[in-house]
Amino acid sequence: MFVAAYWWKVHPGKEEQFRTAWRRGTALIREKYGSLGSRLHRDKEGRFIGVAEWPDEATWQKAFDAKMAYDDPDTRAAFVDAIADTADEPLLLMEVTDDLLDRD
Repeated sequence: MFVAAYWWKVHPGKEEQFRTAWRRGTALIREKYGSLGSRLHRDKEGRFIGVAEWPDEATWQKAFDAKMAYDDPDTRAAFVDAIADTADEPLLLMEVTDDLLDRD
């Protein structure tokens, strides 16, 4: 399994808009690009951190090279409108070596 982490700062008052668009966009990426889904977190500074799981690095790389995006125009517009800042590259790219998360 492979993990990619991303971060976003969101305009004040647009947190729910962002989260709604992120959830829909994550479903779209899972359907089109083969991700295993993602978790959204919030750090103490208020940044949202998305940690996406992929079956392997090759699947993630193929999606990344294809400029994976939320292909639904309304979802994409809501997501972009909510974002105040983000990185150009993923925050972290990691191969999972041991997984003890309870998934039941």
